[in-house]
Amino acid sequence: MAATVTRRIFAEEVFDRVGEEVRLKGWVYHLRVLGKTAFIILRDCTGEVQCVLATESLKEHRLKVEDVVEIRGAVRAEPRARTGCEVDVSEIGVLNRAGQSLPFQSAANVESVGLETLLQYRPLSLRTEAVGDIFRVQAAILAAFRDALNRRRFTEIATSKIVSGGTEGGSNLFEIQYFDRVAYLAQSPQFYKEHGVAGLERVYETGHVYRAEPHASSRHLTEYYSLDVEFGFIDGPEDVIQFERELLTDMFDSLNRNYPEVIRRYREDLLPSMLGVPCWEFAACLEMLRTDFGRTDLEDDLDPLAERQLCERAARESGVSAVFVLGFPLAARPFYTAPRGSHGAAGSFDLLFQGLEITTGGQRLHRRDDLESALRSRSIDPANFESHLAMFDLGMPPHGGFAIGLERLTCQVLHLPNVRQAVLYPRDRYKITP
Repeated sequence: MAATVTRRIFAEEVFDRVGEEVRLKGWVYHLRVLGKTAFIILRDCTGEVQCVLATESLKEHRLKVEDVVEIRGAVRAEPRARTGCEVDVSEIGVLNRAGQSLPFQSAANVESVGLETLLQYRPLSLRTEAVGDIFRVQAAILAAFRDALNRRRFTEIATSKIVSGGTEGGSNLFEIQYFDRVAYLAQSPQFYKEHGVAGLERVYETGHVYRAEPHASSRHLTEYYSLDVEFGFIDGPEDVIQFERELLTDMFDSLNRNYPEVIRRYREDLLPSMLGVPCWEFAACLEMLRTDFGRTDLEDDLDPLAERQLCERAARESGVSAVFVLGFPLAARPFYTAPRGSHGAAGSFDLLFQGLEITTGGQRLHRRDDLESALRSRSIDPANFESHLAMFDLGMPPHGGFAIGLERLTCQVLHLPNVRQAVLYPRDRYKITP
């Protein structure tokens, strides 16, 4: 007498259960009828399994694609099946029926489905291989980021996203009513990261940040997920740049090992080592843009076209479409940025990767007097930042760090054209639902 099957088995485990009775749960991914025999492709979070039953039995249960079912049956070896085995169905239970008219099916080619439709029906789009893989890779990026930093003696911190003011001044802030006073959604954890350095030396945080910027583009969001790193006892911004080279190389190696087939579906080659990515001074970049492309329109920042043009040149010279740009004009960077030399440059950098800025970072001012002077030079009263400045009386080492936008990094890893493809529920100038 066969033992009663009680524990659910995932699709990836079925091959190891040949000759056994199993209990499966998932969605009907595909239905196929060949005369008197019918096939159900069942899909769960681990993959697919082919189940076989009589066509009359299939009609009896009135199954359709996307129904949620439980299937019991015996596993049998079948070399012709994609997974090398099949399940002979003995019992089907319908746990929930999908609607009669769905905008697309999880087995569909989503290239023919508009982005707005994929966003509006997110759970269904996540069941497609193409969209689901984006977020599996994104989760792997996040895990690799944490793992690489944990191995380098960093401590993960979690800081407040409700603040009394902005880290970069009063602009681009979302105002909220906080009991009897006004507060804001944090545009960066920068101040808290620096406080963390004063206590823990090496810290990182992953979390949402908010920018009330009225953009409507394929690269901007009002709410995005930031991967922030800050550490002490640096000698200059070059230390921060070298650390990010090593960190990204470590992360990319992890993705290449664990998701090579997925990555190759989105790009020709696996992800590159970042150890040889060059660092160019901002002034030198302006000269390169002038000589290579006739650009004379840039002064204190780079536009999207310039980012692409610099990455093209970097790819020709180093083999990797990436470059660190260091030494932006100090006046164009936040007040806490350390100067680079005495000619108005900042110890601040951007990392351009495959034509898109994915990182901003640099060395910070670590003495209270210097911070107060920087604020006054911008006509800002240091008293407005007293709670932050007081932390610099506690013994702040020279420090620096950077922030990587998770969604942008995901886009560049997978060559996605729109950052909204890498967000479960994007928030931009116009969209706050679903």
